Amino acid sequence: MEIQDKVVVVTGGASGIGRELCRLFAAEGARHVVVADLNEEGAVVVAEEIGHTSHQVDVGSESDLVGLIHQTEDAFGPIDLFCSNAGIADGRGIDEPDEVWDRIWRVNTMAHIWAARHLVPLMRERGGGYLFSTASAAGLLTQIGSVTYAVTKHAAVALAEWLAITHGRDGIKVTVLCPQAVRTGMTPDASETGLSVASVDGLLEADHVARDCLEAIREERFFVLPHPMVADYMQRKAEDPDRWLHGMRRLQDRYLAED
Repeated sequence: MEIQDKVVVVTGGASGIGRELCRLFAAEGARHVVVADLNEEGAVVVAEEIGHTSHQVDVGSESDLVGLIHQTEDAFGPIDLFCSNAGIADGRGIDEPDEVWDRIWRVNTMAHIWAARHLVPLMRERGGGYLFSTASAAGLLTQIGSVTYAVTKHAAVALAEWLAITHGRDGIKVTVLCPQAVRTGMTPDASETGLSVASVDGLLEADHVARDCLEAIREERFFVLPHPMVADYMQRKAEDPDRWLHGMRRLQDRYLAED
């Protein structure tokens, strides 16, 4: 799919990968880009920079997402590309209180489900559309030091796979982004969330990742893997799960020794 003349929504658009996606889509000639974020001030700044509009949204609220979808379509026409990009990295261990699990589950997983729940019927009726989601390499492998992040990102990848299989013949395209470490607002908190180990293969800049995403959307590819080694890790995991788990335990031991 080409972005030119398309209506695009990006959640988490005020910073990081989302901001770079908004900039790139605007530069590619999108008819309209909606910069959606809980951070209203940040979303306004990005929207003014690219000459489009902002929308304050809490993706952890289904009603907020419904409002975002309906208000966008009422104002600018059918959404061609919806980017469920917002995410958080709350929590570490299995003993986190339910409040922490609930918040990260709603933002990292349910937000994608709610967007699809309300967009798929609309896209099916008009013959197609594009759903893009930001997950993580943690959703394909795991996240040492943060079970909350690993579980919710696995679920996000599983949802994307199901949507691609179930609605591919309806003309609905699906792409899921699964990077390792990216320099964003989440990066400074890596020591608290367990995300620092994800930088083992390097820390990418958000604009680099956004360009990879644009290329995947153009080619209508399912996976975006900005860190090429992730594909190798997936293959090793599939070929010999026990050996892969042993290697991950060694990586965990190294990480914990440095923590």
